[in-house]
Amino acid sequence: MKCEVKVLRAEGYPRMPWKNGGGSTEEITRDAGAGLDGFGWRLSIADIAESGGFSSFSGYQRVITVLQGDGMTLCVDGEDTRPLLPLDPFAFSGKSQVSCTLLGGAIRDFNLIYAPQRYSARLQWLDGEQRFFSSAGTVLVFSVSELLEVVVGEKTAQLGRHDCLQLDGNTGLVEISVNAGCCVIELTTR
Repeated sequence: MKCEVKVLRAEGYPRMPWKNGGGSTEEITRDAGAGLDGFGWRLSIADIAESGGFSSFSGYQRVITVLQGDGMTLCVDGEDTRPLLPLDPFAFSGKSQVSCTLLGGAIRDFNLIYAPQRYSARLQWLDGEQRFFSSAGTVLVFSVSELLEVVVGEKTAQLGRHDCLQLDGNTGLVEISVNAGCCVIELTTR
């Protein structure tokens, strides 16, 4: 099995302005494209300092998770969500009209945006020692721990808080083990 494994360090993530100009995002990784167009999927961290509107991403699906802070509620197309607390993911359509109300001050959130006509995606938060197998072409492991050890087949990587391991080109069934809190995202081309 031939696959490429790389570790992306949090201090190296490029910062870019939001589409609507209301804040900024640290882009962790994406499949292709530049700026805010042309990608099939993108992973990022956003800093939200005040309640307000979200950018529209028509043609995309979004999954958002609060990383730090008290949390938020979203209003999606006129409907309020449950309170979104840390490490509690929520999915919605990128074309929806979305605004957030912060529950107690600034937050950081974690975002997966993907084109469902091009990719299927599975996102799950894991805690403690876990071992699983994936046949997805791309697997992302995002650390929310101070130290996370990820074993992919014969390779071992050490991740710090908000570092990300990216495995690309998987064509078989790969075994992955983690030993602390993380988010695992599996992306498969349709």
